[in-house]
Amino acid sequence: MAKVKVHVFLKPGVLDVQGKAVEGALNGLGWAGVKEVRVGKLIEFDFDGADPAGEAKKMCDTLLANTVIESYRIEVA
Repeated sequence: MAKVKVHVFLKPGVLDVQGKAVEGALNGLGWAGVKEVRVGKLIEFDFDGADPAGEAKKMCDTLLANTVIESYRIEVA
């Protein structure tokens, strides 16, 4: 059984509206040094099968990430 973590984030150059909102809120709360906030998502699951990294890549390309605007990184433990 493998523990798989998939980190999904917007590609550079894609406007991150949620990141801008978080940045504005943090600045408004006094953290003026916070800049270029990017918000992503983490998907974790257990995988019972051969080649968890390869299968996770297929999952990302099929469902978990919009590869037109998002990149991803896979961790397997």
